[in-house]
Amino acid sequence: MTSLRGRLFAILLAATGLIWLSAVIWVYAGTKAELEHVLDTRLQEAARMVNSLVATADMAAGGTVLPSLQLDAANYERQLSCQIWSIDGRLMARSSGAPDGRLTEVTSGFSDRVVDGESWRVYAIENSATGARVMVGDRLGLRDRLVADLIKGVLAPALLTVPLLGLMIWLCLGRGLLPLRTMAGELRKRDADDMSPIATGDAPAEVRPLIAALNGLFGKVDAARRHEREVTAFAAHELRTPLAGLKTQAQIALAAPDAAVRNGALQQIIVSVDRTARLMRQLLVLAKLDAGEMPDGGETVNVGHLLDEIAAAATSNGAHIEIDASLHGRDIRADRELLTLALRNLHENAVQHMSAGGTVRWRAASGKVGFEVEDEGPGIPEEELPFVTRRFFRGRHKSAVGTGLGLAIADAAARRLGGTLVLANRDDRSGVRATLTLPQTASVPLRP
Repeated sequence: MTSLRGRLFAILLAATGLIWLSAVIWVYAGTKAELEHVLDTRLQEAARMVNSLVATADMAAGGTVLPSLQLDAANYERQLSCQIWSIDGRLMARSSGAPDGRLTEVTSGFSDRVVDGESWRVYAIENSATGARVMVGDRLGLRDRLVADLIKGVLAPALLTVPLLGLMIWLCLGRGLLPLRTMAGELRKRDADDMSPIATGDAPAEVRPLIAALNGLFGKVDAARRHEREVTAFAAHELRTPLAGLKTQAQIALAAPDAAVRNGALQQIIVSVDRTARLMRQLLVLAKLDAGEMPDGGETVNVGHLLDEIAAAATSNGAHIEIDASLHGRDIRADRELLTLALRNLHENAVQHMSAGGTVRWRAASGKVGFEVEDEGPGIPEEELPFVTRRFFRGRHKSAVGTGLGLAIADAAARRLGGTLVLANRDDRSGVRATLTLPQTASVPLRP
């Protein structure tokens, strides 16, 4: 059953029916016990009454039991039956509805007995003074019929009430689920671009968590869409510059009669192509990180060897690259592709923002699982430090070949690795110190 209203209706109707059934069983058990007690009391009273009549008749007759004693049992002819037996076993009298057979063999007290195929509840009194034994019996079938009639009297209103109760439950559920239908109607009327929060209003407490979750989802979707629009706009802007430069340099190369000018223009075309290729590569990497398509497995990686590979593949721009020797004995457990992504972008960022002759230095972070890279560039204005990992943020000291994506990629890769990236200006000279910290689970014992 997919309908919430139908499911709640079935549950409530089943619960109500179970409660009614339990109540009927309870009433049946209690009524039967109470009824049996009342009828047993009536048996005792009837037997004592007959016994007193027998005793009076005996005294009036001078102590002999009258064989012709007849009991006027008009009030009991449908339910109670009476027999008077002598102690020596002779039937002295019986009521009109009493069976021919002896009601009980018990001399006194209660007993259950089957006489002529019928079950009886019998109470007997033995009167030794008169020499008579009085037996008053009640058919158990009549008792069961009386209890059944009482239960039918309880069930009849219940059976008539159940349809009305079901209708009321159905209507009440519809009323209770009205806020959900109202919210669904409001959402159906919205445009695809409308990500405004749903008004809580007078929504029930049970519906408010759903509204809060939907509002949170709307906020995330709206932020993601704004982010996509910003990335598209920034990417278009960043691509416009190298493409315009390519066109200009190609025109210069075509029009230049001088070979040196032509070669210079061609060289600038190569630089623009490199910049465009790097931008496209970074945009693709960001798209993979956003989509969660980057691998997230773990393997043992030697940091020193990985940095050697990165430094050899990257353009040095005349900078000196120093990699601490201890890193070549340092292994960590992490995803190699994500770690390469973070370290390469930190390395390229350090090289690009530094003039020729400067030094880029890599070393292990003290007291933690991580690494530090220092450059000797102009540094980052303190007010810009919180924003430099934003995409396409280039700041005041923007590089001619920078795209504003390197640190954003490094930060995203660090977070995917479960670590953090912290940027700070050096306190010993100009330049930036970038610290990549990884979780303790990435730690591998140092090589001897």
